[in-house]
Amino acid sequence: MIKVQIERGIKTVTFAAPERKNAVSRQMTLDLQRVVDETASDGTRVMILTGEGDAFCAGADLKAGFEPGEDVSDYLRRVTNPTILAMRALPIPIIARVHGVAVGVGCNYALACDLRIASTEAKFGQIFAKIGLMPDGGSTFFLPRMIGYARAFEWMATAEIWDAARCQASGLVNQVVPYAELDGAVMTLARRLAAGPALAYAGIKRALNAGDSGSLADALEAEATGQSACIRSDDFREGVAAFLEKRPPNFRGE
Repeated sequence: MIKVQIERGIKTVTFAAPERKNAVSRQMTLDLQRVVDETASDGTRVMILTGEGDAFCAGADLKAGFEPGEDVSDYLRRVTNPTILAMRALPIPIIARVHGVAVGVGCNYALACDLRIASTEAKFGQIFAKIGLMPDGGSTFFLPRMIGYARAFEWMATAEIWDAARCQASGLVNQVVPYAELDGAVMTLARRLAAGPALAYAGIKRALNAGDSGSLADALEAEATGQSACIRSDDFREGVAAFLEKRPPNFRGE
């Protein structure tokens, strides 16, 4: 199951199947997509994705399997891929709080977030090749852009488990802290983002996505479109006023 808690504009979404290290079933994946879709319009300012128990997500629930006669490519197109796309299209920041194992598609849910904060106990892995599969869940798109082709290929082909320190050194993780400090670090960042200019964050995310998949001209156009919306916003007027008055801004996402 997926658990959802929201407080002061910060929504925490938790993979809640600790008995199987939060390996995701079909229903959990569909529930995550539904929650992400709802988050786009329910007033949430920041979303945190995490797991219950001692794991973030141990990948797909292989014991659950597929429906009789189901084509795995059809499953990916109907279940997994729309969830990843919804996360990238969500106009608010998503923080992955990774405290334990994040492997297989679980690792790729973390990669689909905008920011990743990990505890020193976290482990990440592209373990598909261990069972004769190639990666899915968007990792063949995300990883070359984050760590380069050669490292991405090596990680996928060897199916090694990387610790949090190596992931941070490679640019996969934004911050690594002891487990006891993880919640504090995540909430400090979440509160900072929740108090920030939501329209500007939406524009940043949209433009970065355009830059990932398009040309420089596409990125420049996305910037121009987003900046036009920002400059007409109340948040821009408040930001300028606060700057001139030498006080912290009070952004309202309007």
